[in-house]
Amino acid sequence: MRRPRLFWQLFPSYVALTVAVLIAAGWYFSTTLKNFYLSQLAADLTAQARLIEPQVAARFGVEHGPALDALAKDLGRRAGVRITLVLPGGEVLGDSLQDPRLMDNHAARPEIVAAFAGSPGVATRYSATARESMMYAAVPVVVDPGGMAGAVRVAIPVTAVERTLSDLRTRTLAAGLVITLLAALLSLAVSRRISRPLEEMKAGVDRFAAGDLDRRLAVDGSEEIHALGQAMNRMAAELDDRIRTVLRHRNEQEAVLSSMVEGVLAVDRDERVIRINQAALRLLGLRDQDIKGRRIQEVVRKADLQRFVSRALAAAEPVEEDIVLHEGGERYLQAHGTPLHDAREQIGALIVLNDVTRLRRLETMRRDFVSNVSHELKTPITAIKGFVETLLDGAMHDPDDARRFLEIITRQADRLNAIIDDLLTLSRVEQGEEQGGLPLEELPLRPVLEAAVQACALLADEKALRINLFCSPELKARIKAPLLEQAVVNLLTNAIKYSPREGKVAIEAARFQDKVTIRVQDWGCGIPKEHLPRLFERFYRVDKARSRKQGGTGLGLAIVKHIVQAHGGEVIVHSTPGQGSTFSIHLPGC
Repeated sequence: MRRPRLFWQLFPSYVALTVAVLIAAGWYFSTTLKNFYLSQLAADLTAQARLIEPQVAARFGVEHGPALDALAKDLGRRAGVRITLVLPGGEVLGDSLQDPRLMDNHAARPEIVAAFAGSPGVATRYSATARESMMYAAVPVVVDPGGMAGAVRVAIPVTAVERTLSDLRTRTLAAGLVITLLAALLSLAVSRRISRPLEEMKAGVDRFAAGDLDRRLAVDGSEEIHALGQAMNRMAAELDDRIRTVLRHRNEQEAVLSSMVEGVLAVDRDERVIRINQAALRLLGLRDQDIKGRRIQEVVRKADLQRFVSRALAAAEPVEEDIVLHEGGERYLQAHGTPLHDAREQIGALIVLNDVTRLRRLETMRRDFVSNVSHELKTPITAIKGFVETLLDGAMHDPDDARRFLEIITRQADRLNAIIDDLLTLSRVEQGEEQGGLPLEELPLRPVLEAAVQACALLADEKALRINLFCSPELKARIKAPLLEQAVVNLLTNAIKYSPREGKVAIEAARFQDKVTIRVQDWGCGIPKEHLPRLFERFYRVDKARSRKQGGTGLGLAIVKHIVQAHGGEVIVHSTPGQGSTFSIHLPGC
């Protein structure tokens, strides 16, 4: 139901009040004036009757009837009133309008009754003779003290009074209409003066509700409206300050949650999602679409996490658990659950998720590395120890056996030294990465590649193998020359080892879009597909027996990977068994 406006409550009320006052005043004035006129008319008629009474008292009797009737007619014509002379029995002795003989007995007339009682009588009624309303005033005719001769009655039509009063009412009504119109205009001005500031305040409050708190309300008007406007302006200023504070805190909170690497998930006691940050969405593989307010079972289809949320809600203390996700590869999440409280009670639980997949993989790699390095070091040490014991047991006295055993010990010592050198190289590269990267310089690539080819020339000559180099002298990249040369040497060494005799190896460097690519390609035995993902792991070998026989340490490709990563690039391998392999180093362009 639509509520009326204040203006339409004030203006009609003022007009209605004015009209009611005018009507009441007019009715009172009209009634008072009418009573005044009638009482004044009665007094005049009584006075006229008293003036006539002495003139007829001396001869008031039946014998003088005609003369008195003629006198009544004469006086009535001159005075403009009706004069009636009545005997004590009620018979009409004379009348200024009618023949007395034709008139009814007047003994029962109220004014006559009062006159016969000795006092003036006044009455107003319709006259059948005059055929209009008349006012009658009668006085007794006294002949001598104590003697009642009859009554003199004077009457006048009251229509004249009615006409006078009607004219007065018409004028009063016209004046009332003018006054009502003026009062309506004044009421309109007053109502607008009262309602306009309130309407402006209402419009201002609507702006406040819409968020426009910078504009202030006009505070013109009465003291009360002025005070109200000032109070609302203060309220708007305080609301603006508080809203800005809340928005700032919310934005700071959102920024903190969005910037966190840890996933944050808040649920209420019914396991409905209250808040979730971008990290949690990413970790759980979700999209931020209609998640808030939905139950965790609808949003996350992972039983381990659902059980952990239920456990965190039921626990009074923080809980912790590792969760494994198998979608898109195996991932490990470390979940921390804490009860979420407001000022009075627990309202839910806060779940913090940390992606520890890399840590788990590093731990696995560390265990594998320790196991592998122990195995790799133990093999040559065991061989050296075995052959030394054999020599000590008497084989040193046989020159041929002693020489053969010593050559084996030398090879194993060289292999042990190579493993240690590669481990030291790998450690230095990783240390450089951890300390913020290597100091790189913009240098030509061809001299570095030529140096790597020269370093591998003796090994290539032993297999009668040809190395083809394709690189423009103008090609440059940001590099650490000794380390990049080491990486290329490792790739060339592997390519030569696994290429057939009198084969060939190609090394090519070129710029592709915004990257510089170095390719080392051979046409050897190739690498099976299942080994490619782990090829750059430490001590990983495709054919362990063959690799050890050829003197490999199992660290060459791991060193290549870390050197390339230290340059901000990546290394990729493509291989087909029986057709050869291609190792590509992609470096950022200058």
